[in-house]
Formats: sequence, C-alpha cells, structure tokens
Amino acid sequence: MAPTSYTKFHTNLQPISSSLLKAKTTSLTIIASTSNESPHLNPQQSSAAGKMKRLVLSPEGRTKFNALPDRDFYAYPRLVKHVDDGFISTLTNLYRQRLRPEMHILDLMSSWVSHLPDEVNYTRVVGHGLNAQELAKNPRLDYFVVKDLNEDQRFEFESCCFDAVLCTVSIQYLQQPEQVFAEVFRILKPGGLFIVSFSNRLFYEKAISAWREGTAYSRVQFVVQYFQCVEGFTEPEVVRRLPSEDDNKGSDSPVGWIMRLFGLMAGSDPFYAVIAYRNFKPVYD
Repeated sequence: MAPTSYTKFHTNLQPISSSLLKAKTTSLTIIASTSNESPHLNPQQSSAAGKMKRLVLSPEGRTKFNALPDRDFYAYPRLVKHVDDGFISTLTNLYRQRLRPEMHILDLMSSWVSHLPDEVNYTRVVGHGLNAQELAKNPRLDYFVVKDLNEDQRFEFESCCFDAVLCTVSIQYLQQPEQVFAEVFRILKPGGLFIVSFSNRLFYEKAISAWREGTAYSRVQFVVQYFQCVEGFTEPEVVRRLPSEDDNKGSDSPVGWIMRLFGLMAGSDPFYAVIAYRNFKPVYD
C-alpha cells in the first residue's frame, strides 16, 4: 500500500461508528501470577490509575537498525505466518481460557491471521495494524484501523471501551511501549485484560535494540516492566511453553538455528505471554 493510502486511514481516527474504521468485506506453565486482588475498586485509591510512573527503556534501547518509518517497511502485505503451529495452538488455547464471547476485543498490531478460537463468536473484534491489505484478509475482524504507534500512541477510541486487548509477536517493534501500555489501560474497561505474546522470532532490522540484544529472560522482564510502569495494572502473570528436545531435533546445529530464526526450518517456537488486568482480575462463575 502506498503511503498516501496509509494517510487515508491514519488521519482523524474515530470510534467504531465513524467512517474511518474500515469495515471488512470478507500445556501452559505459569511462572508468575497475579496476587489476589479485590474486585472492589476505591475511586480515591485509583485517582492515579493509568499514569506512567517511570520509563523502562533508555534512548539507546529504543533505536532500530532500520530507522525509516515503519509504514514504509510494512507498505506491502506479508501473507506469511510469523510463528509455528505449536505457538499458534498454545496461544489459541490461552485465548479460549481467558476471553469470553461477550467481550469487545482490540487486536493490536494485527495481521491477516487470527489466533482467536474458531468456535467462539465475540461481540466485536477490532483490528489495528500498518497494512490495510493484510487486515482486510483477517476473517475475524469486524473493523480495522491503520496507525503507526511509533509515531502516535493515542487512539481516538473512547475510554473504557474494550474488554480485552491482544498483542501477538509484535511487542518487540514498539519504540514507546510505556505510552502504548498507558493508552491500552485507558481504553480497557475496569477488569479488562491485556495479553502480550511473543516468541524468539523478529524482523531484526525493525526490532528495538533492547529486544535485539536481550535474552529470553530479559525480554519477558521488559514486558513485565511495561505493565508495572503504568499505575493501575494488576501484577503481571507470565505464561510460557518451551520446546522439548524432540521438538528441536535437527535444529541444534548453527545452520539449523539460523534457518529457524528466519522461519525456514520446522520446529517448535518458544511461547511466552504476559497478562495483566486493569484495576482488578475478575472472577467468573
């Protein structure tokens, strides 16, 4: 898509009912969990909710090898899967456990592939990304918005309008993640959840320096700290599924590792997800 088409979708974004939200035509391991928050919220105690308490990344940690605008990098559609079937299955099962049919969902930094369970019909699923052609092919999106979050972290959605926000294998590209998490907090309803999932794959030239140079542990900790830097999120819960020896058979050589990094060799991608709720974690019957 040419940059002019991008501008058409990016300018003057409005809530769902407006013309600028384009309609489409077409075994987990918990290694850190939330504490037992009370579902009763004291308004006086939450007056600072949603405010950023600190910055997590240094200026150097936000840099990219490819400093050109992301909208140029994503100008043409990439109709490929960025993680393997094992990762997708694990993520879909997580969504099956955590999301409810009556929810209004924002799929942040989405693409042509949906990871939502096929058998569940949600009230509304809104997509966001940088390529309208990819988003138009996503069968689960009711609407979508094209917007570069590295240029502008503010959506023109109303506050408290989504029950869940999802971000799949894209967190590594955000240069202002603290502001994005604060914005997610604003648009989530009280008790709404934000699920951030990722593996070890990335577009190396577009990932931020802190992520490129990090380890699996440090990357999890970055996402945990993104939540913790915004007042009002519950204590983050970390979920992971690591590949077994059988999963990685044949990929432990240097050539195998390089091929897996670029998605050229079958195998099992490690799965990580970090989850937190706005204000409190709901308890459902």
